[in-house]
Amino acid sequence: METTLRDRYESPLSARYAGTEMKFLFSPDKKFKTWRKLWIALAEAEKDLGLPITQEQIDEMKQFAEDINYDVAQARENIVRHDVMSHVYAFGEQCPKAKPIIHLGATSCYVGDNTDIIIMTEALRLISKKLVQVIHALSHFALKYKDLPTLGFTHFQPAQPTTVGKRATLWIQDLLMDLEDIEYQLSKAKLLGQKGTTGTQASFLELFEGDHDKCKQLDQKIAEKMGFSACFAVSGQTYTRKLDSQILAVLSGIAQSASKFANDIRLLQHLKEIEEPFEKNQIGSSAMAYKRNPMRTERICALARYVMVDSLNPMITASSQWFERTLDDSANKRISIPEAFLAVDGILDLYNNVADGLVVYPKVIEQHLLQELPFMATENIMMDAVKKGADRQQLHEQIRIHSMAAGKVVKEEGGENDLLERIAADSAFGVTREELQTILRPEKYVGRAPQQTEEFIREIVEPVCKKYNLSDLQKAEIRL
Repeated sequence: METTLRDRYESPLSARYAGTEMKFLFSPDKKFKTWRKLWIALAEAEKDLGLPITQEQIDEMKQFAEDINYDVAQARENIVRHDVMSHVYAFGEQCPKAKPIIHLGATSCYVGDNTDIIIMTEALRLISKKLVQVIHALSHFALKYKDLPTLGFTHFQPAQPTTVGKRATLWIQDLLMDLEDIEYQLSKAKLLGQKGTTGTQASFLELFEGDHDKCKQLDQKIAEKMGFSACFAVSGQTYTRKLDSQILAVLSGIAQSASKFANDIRLLQHLKEIEEPFEKNQIGSSAMAYKRNPMRTERICALARYVMVDSLNPMITASSQWFERTLDDSANKRISIPEAFLAVDGILDLYNNVADGLVVYPKVIEQHLLQELPFMATENIMMDAVKKGADRQQLHEQIRIHSMAAGKVVKEEGGENDLLERIAADSAFGVTREELQTILRPEKYVGRAPQQTEEFIREIVEPVCKKYNLSDLQKAEIRL
């Protein structure tokens, strides 16, 4: 666990779960340095459009863009009780020549809201890369086990067989849908720009002496200087809080996908078919030393539940904003948005760790499948007997009787499934135990599962993975 202050609360999302890169994105340093970049962009744009701002003033601001005098800002905030004006003051103390033009014509939302959008956009890009990292790990797993038959389940009851690899493609497909949602959000990313106190740009119309075109150009120039293609065409004082709602809906979708995967692994670990990674010296239970609890996947489910519930916050906020601006969004945004991103970051680090280290037990998988396969093979057995001249209706009734009897042995007596022995002993079927064994080859019952897996990875997954450079992603440290 990282070093923390022991005498006060610290969010576990920061102390235990989220990665370094995501924590930096929501740090004071990132926030306030972005404020200063926005002030510089505003001054440059205003200068370009003819306001009396000098290059010397802009150069002075750039000199201190990364050097934030937090002590001055905090002391000022203690007096004026306004975070933005405190940082305007602190920046001005470092830049006496630029002091008169810092924040010229702007409202607090110019730095606050634009910074929020910039940080969320960068955070979505980081999430997208981690998402692809998980998809990449699962695709290797899917191909490795594309041919391994396993018992399929509907309602968590034994159903037609599939393969271990095919099952993994279902997890991947959910993640691809989440990735599409992220890419869509990023494709339409816009800044607030500089709209003024009620979104009318009145203060800038005054600064530019009634020149509407320059007001429009100001937004576009700010967007381009900050790496965006456009600003919202209209707004109140803030960007629409609908954006926060949409972004957290995407994060909630990732949480849903991860939780589904994690629940599947927890069930498979109970069946002793597939396990999450388990460290050499890891303790599964303080009381039961033999246990290997699925701690990572349980944590995925826990964090995912938090994100899904947290996504309601911006939905309610977006629906309850009054006219051009109300401030009941601020305190909620400061908590709900960063923590959703930190939680999803932690989820994906766990997901990648688990996907990259899944332990498969083929013998157990085969044993479970063979226990149920005789019931599933009865249709094939019956058809083969009919080809030899038997009566289908008579055989159907005999299979029903034998299946009920075999099921009773398994469920009530705790015995082995003896359905094959019963069928072999029934002269109506005219089949030997050896012939039945040939019919019962598991790979005959998986349909196109191996081919579906290969086609899906080759045609759908690999082209997506190739678009992303994952080499600069840090290997996540999983803190248990």
